[in-house]
Amino acid sequence: MAIDFSLSASQRKFQLECRAFAQAELGGVAAAVRDLPTPAARFQATRPMYEAVVREGFLRRLIPQPFGGEGTGLIDMAILTEEFYAVDANVSLTLLATLLGLMPVFLAGSPAQQRELLAPFLATTGAPLASLANSEPGGSANYAAPAPAVGVRTTARLDGDEWVINGHKKWMNGAGWDGQGADLLCVVCRSDPTAPPAQAISVIAVPKPAQGFELQRLIDTVGNRAHPAPEFALKNVRVPYDHVLGTPGAGRGIVDASFTGTAALVGIMGVGLMRAAFDFALQFAKTERRGGARPILEHQAVGYALADAKTTLEAARYLGWKACHAMDAQSPGALEVALHSKIFGSEAAVRVITSLMSVVGIDSYDHELPLGGLLQDALVLPLFDGGNMGVRRRQLHELLMSEGYQTLDASGAA
Repeated sequence: MAIDFSLSASQRKFQLECRAFAQAELGGVAAAVRDLPTPAARFQATRPMYEAVVREGFLRRLIPQPFGGEGTGLIDMAILTEEFYAVDANVSLTLLATLLGLMPVFLAGSPAQQRELLAPFLATTGAPLASLANSEPGGSANYAAPAPAVGVRTTARLDGDEWVINGHKKWMNGAGWDGQGADLLCVVCRSDPTAPPAQAISVIAVPKPAQGFELQRLIDTVGNRAHPAPEFALKNVRVPYDHVLGTPGAGRGIVDASFTGTAALVGIMGVGLMRAAFDFALQFAKTERRGGARPILEHQAVGYALADAKTTLEAARYLGWKACHAMDAQSPGALEVALHSKIFGSEAAVRVITSLMSVVGIDSYDHELPLGGLLQDALVLPLFDGGNMGVRRRQLHELLMSEGYQTLDASGAA
């Protein structure tokens, strides 16, 4: 990317394609799911939209070219994320959660594993789902903590030439469309109960169908109302030994690298939500008088609130682009910038949308207007993909304390 943040001709074309698709195919999600009573019903109602995403090649576009897809880097992922999230956060999150679910295969899968496991996701048919099964009931911010901490509780033991997996997972989209499991689960588990974390944790690929998968409930979430958040058990799930990704005990590095790759994209999710909220509030301010003599945009307080919102939106976008570019270029400060993008973009979205609700006033509390739903969707951004308090700020703290830390690495000016 040029220093002026200009998109290339192909990136601009992709941006417009994403925008047109989102408006045409994802714009109807809210109406389709609004009156459905259960998380399962709402999720099922989004399947035709997700199938359209797959059919039009957007999942392939997220899979990097070395693995058979058409992805050219995180900048393209950021472009798609903003355009999709500006219209609907539900199908968008289902797509991006599948990308996260495939990350361990990209990072650590053997060529044979990649060919076998990625094949359903490279096809432009159906509605394949993948999940990185990391989070567990009780929280997983300390999943790799050494004894006496418990850390990850899901276990995998060898029985002959098979892994036998037992444990519970929560929050990630691992239940699939039918409640029988996603097409691919990358299960984070403790494969050696006596080893330190650096050698104790493995990531094991569990393709569907998996005997022993037991859905316990779908959480009725505050936001992303049509994206599933299940709690499920793995009871004596058996998979061949060669389904371990990388080597046994190498899981901590795989998990950390997977979440590093998605951190910047969470910041861009916030950009998409802020953009949708800003566009609505600006149009509202231009056309509504609220009983006064002139449009409320002409009032200084309203104008200043909108200006502050737009400033924050633009800053979050370019920080996210910077982070994606740094990750693609493997710059020395890439991790730090990705963390900044995740923390800033996610928390800014909650703050900005709340401020824009004040511009609109009490009518923003009505679900007939979009702002309340956008805020509900934004609330999870600081909490998931490594919570900002329990994980992401801790990572930044560790960077600041690390020997040889250079303050200018993140800017590329060291």
